[in-house]
Amino acid sequence: MLELRNLTVSYGAITALHGISLSVPPGSIVTLIGANGAGKTTTLKTISGLLKPRSGEVLYDGKNIAGLPPHQIVKLGLSHVPEGRMIFANLTVMENLQMGAYLQTDRQVVRRELEHVFALFPRLQEREQQIAGTLSGGEQQMLAIGRSLMSRPKFLMLDEPSLGLAPLLVKTIFAKIVEINRQQGITILLVEQNANLALEVSHSGYVLETGKITVQGDSAALRQNPQVKSAYLGG
Repeated sequence: MLELRNLTVSYGAITALHGISLSVPPGSIVTLIGANGAGKTTTLKTISGLLKPRSGEVLYDGKNIAGLPPHQIVKLGLSHVPEGRMIFANLTVMENLQMGAYLQTDRQVVRRELEHVFALFPRLQEREQQIAGTLSGGEQQMLAIGRSLMSRPKFLMLDEPSLGLAPLLVKTIFAKIVEINRQQGITILLVEQNANLALEVSHSGYVLETGKITVQGDSAALRQNPQVKSAYLGG
């Protein structure tokens, strides 16, 4: 469904990604793990059109979308939940969700998607008129994911969904990610520093180190890989 081919991305004179290649099959959860500064967020930003690659291709359903503006990429069915949630703090929960559906003109479809989000995250329905900035960290993460689902994505990218959350809430969020994948059939590319959890819920994964893919494989194999265990799993 998504394939990166020899993707190189730079910030001025500094190269952040050195010709990386990876693929995400339809219906799967693929995780990208690595240390801070490895290039994980840069990868997602490039896929979603926030950054333009210096070279290489971003193929989505066989079409090279590298360099397209972000709103066109969202229209194609790719949605991005950014690191740090990036909700609209001064708007209500409902207004944030409506912002996620800004490309959708059919009100019935918007209403139906809203029902799906509220069924997935009942807490958001309880707080729909609350100012988003006053929500707890876990509720804000639910809102960020819910907002992205309002665009009816076929492909969802999640950047550090566990960041800053209590362990119990992390388990809840990850259970919902699996539910989104299994029940809604949405393909997921997951960037996550909690490598244990990421490899537990994903089908396959890639290890990114200083802008290069160093290890790849199915998640069960990666969990047993001595290099991955010593660097990321505390083994």
